[in-house]
Amino acid sequence: MSKRKVKDVHRPIGECITQVQQILRERFCHQQLPDRPEGLEAQYKHLLELLRRSAIQGESNSVLIVGPRGAGKTMLLQCVLRDLLQEKEAQKNLLQVHLNGLLQTDDRIALKEITRQLNLENVVGDKVFGSFAENLAFLLEALKKGDRSSSRPVLFVLDEFDLFAHHKNQTLLYNLFDVSQSAQTPVAVVGVTCRLDVLELLEKRVKSRFSHRQIHLLSSFGFSEYLQTVRTQLSLPDDFTDRGFAQDWNSSIQTLCEDKSVEEALQRHFNSSKDFRSLHMLLMLCLSRVSVSKPSIKPADLLDASRLCLCDAKANMLHGLSILELCLIIAMKHLNDVYEGEPFNLQMVHNEFKKFLQRKSNSMYNFEQPVVMKAFEHLQQLELIRPVDGSSAKTQREFQLMRLMLDHSQIMEALQKYPQCPTDVKQWAMSAFG
Repeated sequence: MSKRKVKDVHRPIGECITQVQQILRERFCHQQLPDRPEGLEAQYKHLLELLRRSAIQGESNSVLIVGPRGAGKTMLLQCVLRDLLQEKEAQKNLLQVHLNGLLQTDDRIALKEITRQLNLENVVGDKVFGSFAENLAFLLEALKKGDRSSSRPVLFVLDEFDLFAHHKNQTLLYNLFDVSQSAQTPVAVVGVTCRLDVLELLEKRVKSRFSHRQIHLLSSFGFSEYLQTVRTQLSLPDDFTDRGFAQDWNSSIQTLCEDKSVEEALQRHFNSSKDFRSLHMLLMLCLSRVSVSKPSIKPADLLDASRLCLCDAKANMLHGLSILELCLIIAMKHLNDVYEGEPFNLQMVHNEFKKFLQRKSNSMYNFEQPVVMKAFEHLQQLELIRPVDGSSAKTQREFQLMRLMLDHSQIMEALQKYPQCPTDVKQWAMSAFG
C-alpha cells in the first residue's frame, strides 16, 4: 500500500462536526436491522417458520408477539419479513396489511385502510355492504380474480393489538381470526402488544377462534450492555474521513461513559425504560449541543439532556395553571392526606378551600361558585383529575367522585417552580392538614 493512502486526511473542524452529526443522526433515526436478532434466535426461528408456511404453503395461522416496550418485538417481525421476502415464492405470493391500534381507532377506519393497502378501492367502488364480515369476505374474494385460481395469502399485522380489543364487539378481530380458521382464504394474523394479559381482553367467541400461539420477548440485557450500547452508538466508524478527529472523538466518548455522574444518569434511564428509542432521544439531545466551538459531548451536556428527558410533564403542566386552579389542587392534596387517598368531589374540595380563605384577611382568593366549578372542569380536561370508574353520570357535577392524578412530590416540585407563587399558598401546601 502506498504512503499516500495511509496518510490521514485533515479536514476543517466545521466539516468534521457536520459529518459527525450526519452519521449519528442517521444512526439514531434510521435503525439498521441486525442480520439476526441477538438473544431471540428461538423466537425468530418459530415466527419465520410460521409465516413461511402461510406465504408458501397457503396455511392460515394466528400468533401474538408479546413483550414490554423496547424488547424488540417490531425488530423481530421486520427481520423475519425481510428474510422471508428474500425467498422468491414468498415475494411473489404474499400480500401484507399493516394496521396500528393508535391509528385505526374503529373497524370502519380499519376496513378502509385494508382496502387501500390491498389496492382494491376500484373494486369496491360505491358498493354497500350489510356487515363488516360481508365487506371483508368481498375483499378477500376479490384477491382471487384474474388468472389465479386460488387466493394469494394475506398477512395482517396488528400493532398495538390490545387497542383493537376495545373496538365495538371486537368485530375486526372476530372476522380475521374466523377467516384464519377457515380453509377458504390463506390468512396469517400477527398481533404485536406489550400487554401480558391481552388474552383476558378478548371476548369468548374471539378467543375460541384464536390459535393461542404466543411468542414472548423479555428485556434480558443488563446495565453493562446498556452502557456499551451508549458507547457504540456515539462512536465514529473506522472509515471516518479524518482519522485523527475520529480518534479524539472516540476517546472523549470513552471518557464520558466512565464519568461517575454520567453513569448514574444513564442508570436512572435504564431503570425507567430499557427502550432504545428513549435512549436515542437522550443521545440526540446530547448531539444537538455539539458545535465548532464545542466539538465534543461533555458530562454536563448529558446531564442536562437527561433532566429534559426525565422532566415530569404533569408537574410542568401545573406551572400554567391559574392561582385558583393551583389552590384547588392543594385542597385535593390535603383531602388525599386526611382521607388516605379516598375519592373526593367538588363540594369537598370547595369546603377545604374555604377553610384556607377563612384564615385570610384579604379577599384576593374569593371566587364565586360557578368560577370554581369552571376551574374544576378545566383540571378534569387537563386529566389532572379523573372521575372514579363506575361513578354515575346522573350524579350532580358537584358530587361526582374524582381522583387526583398527581402525587405529593409532583405538587411540591411544581410549587417551587411556579412563577410568583404567593407565600401563603406555599405555606398552605406545606401544612400537614390544610
